[in-house]
Amino acid sequence: MIIIQCPCCGEDRHEEELTFGGEAEIIRPLEPAAVSDQVWTDYLYFRANPKGTHHEQWCCSGGCGQWFKVARDTVTHEVLEVVKFDKGLSA
Repeated sequence: MIIIQCPCCGEDRHEEELTFGGEAEIIRPLEPAAVSDQVWTDYLYFRANPKGTHHEQWCCSGGCGQWFKVARDTVTHEVLEVVKFDKGLSA
């Protein structure tokens, strides 16, 4: 079970109280109609699936409702770093 301390409300939350939002730092094209089908497809469907450290976004849905970023090891599920959404991850 993954337990993450929300950087916004400071509460420890079990994964049942959190909503996983996928890979962090994915940027939606500003003008979707102006990009190629390949660029749009890459944005919608292709994500990194690393073995090791992965940057993710999570929502404290069972608490304050704020989104935040997590650096997590995908092998051990160890949470390496948690920051507010407007901050960058260093791990």
